[in-house]
Amino acid sequence: MSYEERTTHQERVYAGRILNLRRDQVLLPDGRPTTREVVEHPGGVSILALEEDGTVLLVRQYRYPYRQELLEIPAGKREPGEDPEACGRRELEEETGRVADQFTLLATLYPTPAYCTEVIYVYLATGLHKTRQHLDEGEFLSVVEMPLEEAVSLAVEGKLPDAKTQIALLKYDALRRRNQLPERGA
Repeated sequence: MSYEERTTHQERVYAGRILNLRRDQVLLPDGRPTTREVVEHPGGVSILALEEDGTVLLVRQYRYPYRQELLEIPAGKREPGEDPEACGRRELEEETGRVADQFTLLATLYPTPAYCTEVIYVYLATGLHKTRQHLDEGEFLSVVEMPLEEAVSLAVEGKLPDAKTQIALLKYDALRRRNQLPERGA
């Protein structure tokens, strides 16, 4: 049996600076009609930046929807047509003032597949070199350096509520423990 839903009509409800909202009329696999509300998002990249000594780079920033500061791995929105790795390299330098010799894809995530088109590419960045931080206009954050083991513990304890950060830390830690880290890409 196919679970595919066939779109019969799409309506743009809202067009914003970062995201759009559309309402789709679809036919379910059994032929009944229903409505799907879809948030269109350009997607993004997040980076688990790891220093040679095992220090991970996190960023602390205020997240307005949750009305609190969160500790997260560096991340950012992709520009239209932008290569995910190029976006990750750009965001790493902008937010942390670091460039990386190696960028390795760790995961591809659909953070909210029920209603959003966002795809997040999670990279491991190693071979880090300091440059200078250059934040986007209206971006306020600070870099927090933390031992990897401490960051993993915080993720396990639920003290890092950001999903992409938890996934990156826990996946890297699991792969490391199994000696299954991916080959490092250029």
